[in-house]
Amino acid sequence: MAARSASAPPPGAPSSDLPEPLRARPVPRPGRWVSAAVVLVLAAMVVHALVTNPNFRWDTVWLYLRDVNVVRGVGWTLVLTFGSMAIAIVLAVLLAIMRRSDNPVMRSVSWTYIWFFRGTPIYTQLVFWGLISVLYPRLSLGVPFGPELFVFDTRDVITAFWAALLGLALNEAAYLAEIVRAGLGSVDPGQAEAARALGMKESRILRRIVLPQAMRVIVPPTGNETISMLKTTSLVVAVPFTLEITYATSAIGTRTFQPIPLLIVAALWYLLITSVLMVGQYYVERHYGRGFDGGATGPRRGAGGRGPGGTGRTGRRAGRPSRQAAIRGAGTTTDDPFAEVTP
Repeated sequence: MAARSASAPPPGAPSSDLPEPLRARPVPRPGRWVSAAVVLVLAAMVVHALVTNPNFRWDTVWLYLRDVNVVRGVGWTLVLTFGSMAIAIVLAVLLAIMRRSDNPVMRSVSWTYIWFFRGTPIYTQLVFWGLISVLYPRLSLGVPFGPELFVFDTRDVITAFWAALLGLALNEAAYLAEIVRAGLGSVDPGQAEAARALGMKESRILRRIVLPQAMRVIVPPTGNETISMLKTTSLVVAVPFTLEITYATSAIGTRTFQPIPLLIVAALWYLLITSVLMVGQYYVERHYGRGFDGGATGPRRGAGGRGPGGTGRTGRRAGRPSRQAAIRGAGTTTDDPFAEVTP
């Protein structure tokens, strides 16, 4: 019997002669390169027009970008934005609950409020808030058509700041109420019915079951309204409130006879604040979208630092899915909150 060659592979072993791998060529897309070149050329033209035009006075822009009055105006703008949004959110939740109530009086009050404040311009409302001390020189608490228990001077109670804050908040609450109502309506009503069958109270159902799911629908338009409110604060000059950033930069521009550089200063500050708000909105949306957007439902990074079987600081097991993930796993919700029929 002839000896087997030393170089021959043993019987049943895979052959070492593998086929040459395919060298796939990407599909040519010349349109991408052409569009990119056009965009780059247009961007270069815009930058050249901004940098080389001496009328923009970039030295003045840099000088007043850090001015004390401008920075103070930024602070007052942020106070008006977040203060009015905080008040508006509370009012919006109440109005949305009233709008969904079985009580016809509550529904009528909510509908009338939304109808009035959405139907009149914000500038007109701010003008009336600025004239509140002329319309009502005194504010009193007491029995209607009877004795007055407490009397206040309107000018001392409702200053220009409070008039601007209340005017912005009351107007914004009408828009946010519809956003909250849409978010509450996006939750499957069967979940609330199941919670009632378990004996849960309506307030607890709203707080623990309905609102956590509705937040993923409420947060994106609410973030958009917050950014819009940041720029709407420029209208409080109708009160008049003269400490926010638009009025501060306009006053400097009028005094120095350079309105364009100061308008650029205001625009740069608005862009900076808007960018920060957009980043914050992204993380808030991601937080409330856990379990609904196909994200991981397993152990979260840094959930406890004790491995898959350990517990975190709050005592929650690291492998336990989030509340939103458990709700999605139950199959009672759809990815599209506005879909009428589950496919």
